[in-house]
Amino acid sequence: MSDRTGDSGGLTSGDPLGGGTTDAPPHESGYTSPPPPGAGGPVAPAFGQPTTLAGRFVLAGWWSRVGAYLIDGLIVGVGALILFLPLVAAGLTVDTDTGWAALVAAGIVWLLCVGVAALFYAPVMMARTNGKTLGRMALNIRVVRASGEPMTFGFATLREVVVKWFLFGILGALTGGIAQILDYLWPLWDEQNRCLHDIIVDTRVVKD
Repeated sequence: MSDRTGDSGGLTSGDPLGGGTTDAPPHESGYTSPPPPGAGGPVAPAFGQPTTLAGRFVLAGWWSRVGAYLIDGLIVGVGALILFLPLVAAGLTVDTDTGWAALVAAGIVWLLCVGVAALFYAPVMMARTNGKTLGRMALNIRVVRASGEPMTFGFATLREVVVKWFLFGILGALTGGIAQILDYLWPLWDEQNRCLHDIIVDTRVVKD
């Protein structure tokens, strides 16, 4: 949006995400507080749709986040496959004749490849583009920090790898995937369209 402050997309005092407070101006209907339903008050956004924050940022809708996630997941999967296939060709996985042991070993190697691909994809991209990945670029959205600070490699690693992949991966394994499902469905009822991992690290996904 043209009225963002600087390239960092930082949030300023007075924004709902910046931590500042401002006196609310009277509503057009004459009320000094949000008027009751039917009295000319603001209309709630449609379920899962973008929401405007103080005229500065528009929160990304749930479907745009899903689309970006699918694109980024495909990219990470291709990157992991590129890492995985040479290991198979070099015979570094267990002989397939050993049955279940081979499947377990191959699965561990595959997960390691996915972890490496994820580590060197999202954090690197987000640090270079201040919160965007290829999937988010395609859907015109990006991640911002509520503090207004720029997106660094360390912070992106915390959000994308430590919290999203590691923490919720463990919680998902312990809960049969329920934790991960809740994480990605949470924006549907959160007033600022946040996933649970956004709440933990205090980030928002906004329209770019």
